[in-house]
Amino acid sequence: MKLNSARTAWHEAFYGKRNSNANHFATIHRLGTQIQQTEIDRSLDHCEHGVLAGYVQQAVASLSPDLQLFGHHMYGPEGIIGDPDDVREAAESLVFGLAYSRGEKMYAKKFEKARHVSAGVLERYRRMHQGGQSSMPDPMPTPEAFRAWILAHHGIDLDSRNWAREWQPFIDACFLACDDLDKQALIPVSNILAVMKEAA
Repeated sequence: MKLNSARTAWHEAFYGKRNSNANHFATIHRLGTQIQQTEIDRSLDHCEHGVLAGYVQQAVASLSPDLQLFGHHMYGPEGIIGDPDDVREAAESLVFGLAYSRGEKMYAKKFEKARHVSAGVLERYRRMHQGGQSSMPDPMPTPEAFRAWILAHHGIDLDSRNWAREWQPFIDACFLACDDLDKQALIPVSNILAVMKEAA
């Protein structure tokens, strides 16, 4: 298990090693008529991974349920906790709620569009922070690219006029909300990594 960053540790703590399809079909071919073959992995590497993963999973469990869902959406292997769409929607709702609470109130029509904007910002933030080192480029760096993504994925056409006044402050608030939630979710994992590195 790699302990390079809290994000990587989160992913690897919940990732279960599985054989590839090619290995699975090779095993079926090798078995022939035999129904099943049980292989127990007692290697030191497997045991070490289990112990380290347990510490990280315990740190994740210390978070509130909404922060756990945010973290699982950001870093966890897809499908590890319930339906991936439900986890994504919970994370989007958390980001929207935090960003909206910090900004100006909106009229109903803009409020509904703002939910989709916050979902787009979360997608941008997630893709920029994949890999654990936060070094990926923004996948939608221009307002045009962002508007096109929202139209393609949510069916909402945002007006390009007065973009800086209408949407940029809310987009900035959503990025700030993502950053704050990200930091909160990673604090216990970072703390346990520091303890493990010091012990090593």
